[in-house]
Amino acid sequence: MGKILVVDDDINICELLRLYIEKEGYEVVIANDGGQAVTKFKTEHPDLVMLDIMLPVLDGWQVCREIRKTSQCPIIMLTAKGEVFDKVLGLELGADDYVVKPFETKEIVARIKAVMRRVKGVNAVSDTVRQTERKEVQYDKLIINLTNYELIVDGARIDAPPKEMELLYQLASNPNRVFKRDQLLDIVWGLDCYVDSRTVDVHIKRIREKLEGVSDKWELKTVWGVGYKFETK
Repeated sequence: MGKILVVDDDINICELLRLYIEKEGYEVVIANDGGQAVTKFKTEHPDLVMLDIMLPVLDGWQVCREIRKTSQCPIIMLTAKGEVFDKVLGLELGADDYVVKPFETKEIVARIKAVMRRVKGVNAVSDTVRQTERKEVQYDKLIINLTNYELIVDGARIDAPPKEMELLYQLASNPNRVFKRDQLLDIVWGLDCYVDSRTVDVHIKRIREKLEGVSDKWELKTVWGVGYKFETK
């Protein structure tokens, strides 16, 4: 089924998650602080990380940054606060989903399965694309290559998380078409995604920061009250 790295300084929560996740057929590895999390991620090579924010040694934000330096392994953040700031920051750092404590164990299992299905689907699509066609769109000073997940801006390769790449590609490959937030969530994150439309806004903001002032021949534009479009001029 896969290996899950559970990171939380509360031993009881870790053991509870282990019990329910292992029942679903997954292997579970536990880390109780951020330092252990980074070490075990490198040695255990998990398929998904359940990551608490408030951790000793390194907090969840720092662990997420360290993982994203070398891997796009899916990350589900665990937060006791449930504040928009926590959710937005987690998504900006590259987290795939978040769960607010206290949580239902059934919800945790459902989210793990949903994220794993999305990752498996993306990998399958990527394998097919590599074998059949090159998915790429080009504009003035901009190349979006979804086959190799490469973003070239004004001749320079820019690092971008997969979801930013997929979102930008979806918009740019349909120039001047307006997409509602819910449409983009369904297309990029999947129909069984649990995150809300705020996720799209966060990713659009990060994409704009990478593309700001590059060209006057196209623009990633907000259509107020509706959604977004990639407008060509």
